[in-house]
Amino acid sequence: MLNNKIKNLRISFGISQTELANQLGVSKQCISNWENDNIQPSIDMLIKLADYFKVTTDFLLGLDGRRTIDVTGLSETEQAHITLLVNDLLKEKNFAIELRATAN
Repeated sequence: MLNNKIKNLRISFGISQTELANQLGVSKQCISNWENDNIQPSIDMLIKLADYFKVTTDFLLGLDGRRTIDVTGLSETEQAHITLLVNDLLKEKNFAIELRATAN
């Protein structure tokens, strides 16, 4: 699970294993080993991964499925726009799920 979280986050950030390794101060092979579930990152690296990807360690470990967005530096109005966008996307997703359920 952790291996998939690391890989999916890295890909969603559009960075290579080498780029992530450079950001964390480890080797590319280390990132590859984490993503292939050969070894687990240390607690210190888990914290660095969470900080880099702006997620919680609980999210990385699969204990909490929530994701957060860092809106530091945005105005209240900009934050409100993001909140509205997220709420609209969630409503649309829930509506699509309800439609599929009633169609079956």
